[in-house]
Amino acid sequence: MINLARRSYQPELLDNDDIPFEDIRQNMQELNTINRLLGGHHISLTGVRKLLAPSAKKNIHICEIGSGGGDNIKAIADYCRKHNIEARFTGIDIKQACTTFAGQQYPELPVNWISSDYADVTFANNKPDIIFCSLFCHHFPETSLHSMLRWMKLNSSTGFFINDLHRHPLAYYSIKGITKIFSKSYLVKHDAPLSVARGFKMKEWKTIFEAAGIARYRIQWKWAFRHLITCKHDA
Repeated sequence: MINLARRSYQPELLDNDDIPFEDIRQNMQELNTINRLLGGHHISLTGVRKLLAPSAKKNIHICEIGSGGGDNIKAIADYCRKHNIEARFTGIDIKQACTTFAGQQYPELPVNWISSDYADVTFANNKPDIIFCSLFCHHFPETSLHSMLRWMKLNSSTGFFINDLHRHPLAYYSIKGITKIFSKSYLVKHDAPLSVARGFKMKEWKTIFEAAGIARYRIQWKWAFRHLITCKHDA
């Protein structure tokens, strides 16, 4: 059995620069299905609801960093449309293939897809109300997350949230078995369990936020083996 007492630093295949576009496409499509069926989209929607003022209905700007195939933004856009919330979006991903795929998948959405390292993006006087990331933080070492958290806080006018994996044996072996049986993507089969092994436990998140100098936040455990961390500036 794998020892998950300490997080893994083994690189994920998706972080390589030479992946064919069709492999990226299949990976993004399957991650969309996993997010939908295992509650990932629901957790992101919960993060938006926690930060969005009940009276906020117009000109809401929501930004996702590490936006991948855009499925989280799609889920949030559908929620906003259903509740008559006027929203626009920014999706930032360092991989051109991901933003290209997202644009092809959701051409109807009011999204500005940006292919860039999130840290190189500035919003001038047009800060997003909410910045979030989903299944993104576990790609980085702890020291990189300190600056990421400070960037999210600095560039959001209302707050930010994180939706990411809880490192746990049941989560690891469950997703390993599910993807072995149902996945057709070698990227998903390799990276899905590894993502869990690279995830954080609650006490580790607390240490990371402390090192980033952010004291006011709320962390909640969510099914299936995720953490939702919200930081509202006026909290």
